[in-house]
Amino acid sequence: MTGRAHAGVDAYIDDLPAWQQSICRQLRDIVWATDPDIEETVKRTVQPYFVLEGNVCALLATKDHVNLFLYDPTVSDPEGVINQGHGNTTGRAIQVYEHDEINRDAIMGILTEIVDHNRRGGWRRLGKDAEA
Repeated sequence: MTGRAHAGVDAYIDDLPAWQQSICRQLRDIVWATDPDIEETVKRTVQPYFVLEGNVCALLATKDHVNLFLYDPTVSDPEGVINQGHGNTTGRAIQVYEHDEINRDAIMGILTEIVDHNRRGGWRRLGKDAEA
């Protein structure tokens, strides 16, 4: 990993089964490739978060998949990769199972939009501005 790596995120990933490590590392690489200003941190004791002027996304490994939580319920999904949390008011998720292919371009597009929203004050503020 690079200087962007957070020791807590490394530890979280290293403790996972090999297939989940692979998925988490691929997702982490996608996050890093999205914007050089995205930073890693650990919240809720161990959960990896990626932040830039607010939460962008987070990783959570479960028994049979890895969640990439997306902290913007307004973000577009033209390729239909968001497969969890439709209708949630604060975010949605992409669940990745062991043999799933990861659509790098689609995820980068989603994360780029979240970062853009965050830099403009976040999806909540943008929604209020649209109502005004």
